[in-house]
Amino acid sequence: MSASQSRVIEFSDNHLLALLVGPQDRNLQYIEEALGVIMSLRGNCITLEGDSIQVVYAEKAVLYLYEQLKKRQSIGISELDHALQLTIRQVTANQSDDSDSMLLDQGSEISIVTKRRIVFPRNPHQTDYVQAMQANELVFGIGPAGTGKTYLAVAQAVSLLLEGKIDRIILSRPAVEAGERLGFLPGDLKEKVDPYLRPLYDALHDLLPAEQVIKHLSSGVIEVAPLAFMRGRTLSHAFVILDEAQNATAMQMKMLLTRLGPHSRMVVNGDLTQIDLPGGVMSGLRHAMQVLHAVSDIPFIVFDDNDVVRHPLVAKIVKAYNAYDQKGNESRG
Repeated sequence: MSASQSRVIEFSDNHLLALLVGPQDRNLQYIEEALGVIMSLRGNCITLEGDSIQVVYAEKAVLYLYEQLKKRQSIGISELDHALQLTIRQVTANQSDDSDSMLLDQGSEISIVTKRRIVFPRNPHQTDYVQAMQANELVFGIGPAGTGKTYLAVAQAVSLLLEGKIDRIILSRPAVEAGERLGFLPGDLKEKVDPYLRPLYDALHDLLPAEQVIKHLSSGVIEVAPLAFMRGRTLSHAFVILDEAQNATAMQMKMLLTRLGPHSRMVVNGDLTQIDLPGGVMSGLRHAMQVLHAVSDIPFIVFDDNDVVRHPLVAKIVKAYNAYDQKGNESRG
């Protein structure tokens, strides 16, 4: 263990400082428990005490979070976890000499502006993904759960809608669990597919006021539709998001990709480790990767376990499952 150290950080904006520490200093307590340091607030200063390396981590995480608040980014558990992971990753990579500037500049140039928040990419792959969506009409996002694929795609769609660059958002997902036999489920079409599109709804409500989400859903500006119902349409002036694309068949994938009309954009997201198709049926996402990998202007952004931005335990779970599957494959080989 390295020597103990004490540092004092002074802040110029007391309002942002209050948001930084959180109600009843909960954010400081969270960082304390995560890093094993002691943090105390007095006036407009935060004092850090503890192991010198952990104090460095805490200081850089606090400064990063303060800069995010300046950009109107809110702070919750996921933001705290991200700040800690980013700090530790950069300092551990022997970047401590420049890590202040690196942390404070992270995502400063690349952002997605929505009604309720400004969304910044949190790692290099997310940055590549956002840049790809902003520059291309068709983008594939491939990787494990929790890497932000769906959330960032919805944020980009909402941003373009607010700017008037598209007229509508179309959210789609294969309804594999229902075997595409949606008539057996109760309710109208929206009620039938709602359970499969819940992550997309959650993202919408995080980015737009609730009344606007309801209004746009009622007017058709935001449309939800199972993949099976997209056949025969031409999707113009729209932002189309296909989520859970690993559960589309090759025929369905080709059908959707050829629906892309004038002034439209499409994002196709999926996780090839979570294929629920019947045995012997090839994933349309895997097939598209093989067919389209050499086509220019169609970027494939591949995320990995290190890009998980949910609770830190999610990253550990993903890694554990991947290690287990790899071990099983080796034993079978």
